[in-house]
Amino acid sequence: MMAAGVSMGGMMLANYLGRKGRKTCLKGVIVFSAGWDVFECTASLEKPLDRFLFNSYLTSCLQASVHRHRPVLEKCYDIDHVMKAKTIREFDERFTSIMFGYPTNDDYYRDASPVHKLKSVQVPMLCLNAADDVFSPSHAIPVEAVKQNPHLALLITCHGGHIGFLEGLWPRQSTYMDRVFKQFAKAVIEQGGRLKDLSR
Repeated sequence: MMAAGVSMGGMMLANYLGRKGRKTCLKGVIVFSAGWDVFECTASLEKPLDRFLFNSYLTSCLQASVHRHRPVLEKCYDIDHVMKAKTIREFDERFTSIMFGYPTNDDYYRDASPVHKLKSVQVPMLCLNAADDVFSPSHAIPVEAVKQNPHLALLITCHGGHIGFLEGLWPRQSTYMDRVFKQFAKAVIEQGGRLKDLSR
C-alpha cells in the first residue's frame, strides 16, 4: 500500500510513521510541503506580509469552523475567547491545544512537529518541499535529519510555494508534484523490498 500526504496530511503521515516504525502496512510514503517544525512554520506566518496575506485569513477560517459547531463546543471551551484570536498561534493556544488535551501550546507544537520523529521512520519516504514555501520555511526543512535515515529522501525545489509546483508558462497539465508522485509510486510498486535505502 502506498500513501501520500499533502501539507497538514503530510505532517500527520510523517508523525504516524515516526511512531509506528516498521509496524505499518504501508510500503512507501510521499509527503508534499510538510511543515516539519510547527514552531518555525507559525513564526514564518507571523511575519508582517505573511500575517496579512495568510495568517489572518486562515485564522478566520478556523474560527468559522468552530462557530459552525458552537452549540456543542461552548459546553467545553471558551468560544468567545477563541473567536478573539488574531493569529493561528493564538487560535491554537485558545482552542486546538486544549481540545487535544495538551498542557501547553508548546507541548502541542512539539508533538505535532514531524522533525522529531524522522529518525524512527522505517519505510521508504520521499519528501518534497519548496524553498519558497512560507508555510514551511527553508531553514526548518530537516536536511540533516533526513541524511541520518536511509529510509528518507528529500527533494527541495527552488520554487513551488506551498503545494504548487506548477510548471510552464501556462500550467494546465500535471504538475511537478504529480510527476514525482507517479515516479515514486512506480518505484515502490516495482522495486518493493529493494527500495530500502533511499540515501544511495
